[in-house]
Amino acid sequence: MKRLSRRGIFMFLAVMGPGIITAAADNDAGGITTYSRAGALYGYQFLSVLLLTVIVLAVVQEMSARMGAVTQKGLGELIREEYGVKWTFIALSALLIANLATTVSNFAGIAASLEIFNISRYITVPIAAIVLWFLVVKGNFKTVERVFLFFTLIYGTYIVSGILAKPDWELALRSAVTPTFVMDKGYIFLMIAVIGTTITPWMQFLMQATVVDKGVHIRDYKYQKIDVYLGAFLTGVVAFFIIVATAATLHRQGIQIDTAADAAHALRPLAGKYAELLFAIGLFNASLLAAAVVPLSTAYTYSGAFGWEIGVSRSWREAPAFYGIYTFSIIFGAVVVLFPNLHLIDTMIRAQGISGILLPVVLIFMLLLVNNKSIMGNYTNSKIYNIMVWAMTVALIILTILLILAQILGWG
Repeated sequence: MKRLSRRGIFMFLAVMGPGIITAAADNDAGGITTYSRAGALYGYQFLSVLLLTVIVLAVVQEMSARMGAVTQKGLGELIREEYGVKWTFIALSALLIANLATTVSNFAGIAASLEIFNISRYITVPIAAIVLWFLVVKGNFKTVERVFLFFTLIYGTYIVSGILAKPDWELALRSAVTPTFVMDKGYIFLMIAVIGTTITPWMQFLMQATVVDKGVHIRDYKYQKIDVYLGAFLTGVVAFFIIVATAATLHRQGIQIDTAADAAHALRPLAGKYAELLFAIGLFNASLLAAAVVPLSTAYTYSGAFGWEIGVSRSWREAPAFYGIYTFSIIFGAVVVLFPNLHLIDTMIRAQGISGILLPVVLIFMLLLVNNKSIMGNYTNSKIYNIMVWAMTVALIILTILLILAQILGWG
């Protein structure tokens, strides 16, 4: 029994990573900003949306990991093999739009974090873009990535701040289990954004690719499943306390988030006069990590789906498409943020809304693939998994239709 227990621990340590790393990357600049605005504007109301979304996140991430373990293929590659180039183009077009929006969001986070100290985005964004490009194309990004991931421990400050702010725990817990809805276009869009920043399209492609890259096979999958569920749980905990901290501080004081400095007020119960510094470090770190990872995941997904050579170990001449996609994504994200009068906070939140609107495209393909017995054998979805993910997919489509109607009819 001891031997089995010891082997189980070793196997978990061997396969752990994809779920936890994806969770850390999920709490990027757009995520921090979107959860903060939700808490600042609506107090604890969005906790029920978050709770349901995190449960579905765990299911969707588990689907991605299971498909990777069974097939040893990436999501884009599976879509191409089963549905051909035309449908692959449609699926990956949705991914590209969402990823470009997320990349813009993260460069906006880089700019916003340092504008707290009056450093112009026209200095920080070009420098960040050049440094990130060289790290991936010419340097050793894996080492740097580990450093970035270590600094995601800063997210734990929201947990402490949320507790020190003395929130109304009874109201918070009641809000978490009592769904609320407001027929207002701002509320509807923010709901889509919260879902879109929690279950991002790129995460599913990254999760499956990482499982395949680590060589996780279905015989050891039970250990990978623990990693996936743990990652989703950590995402949910951080997001929960960001909303609680901002609800207990910003919402209570009537502060709306228009700048990064406004959002930093949520950390005052912990950091006091150093709140802005702590928030800037956390936002900058999260933005820089995701600004590198998301374009990289775009390049990996497209190259894998269409059979192109994949870097980073290869030269530009050996993998021109891979490096071309990565370079284009970096340049696009940086250039858009340099547009005059671009509102950085709104840009980050709108990017999450775009991800939420496009997420159903990815979820539908995933559901079709994971329930295909010729691909998955005995490892297809359970009925409850299908119900949960289809319900989220339909809900997002309905919310998008309501948002369009709200825009046309002028609701809210």
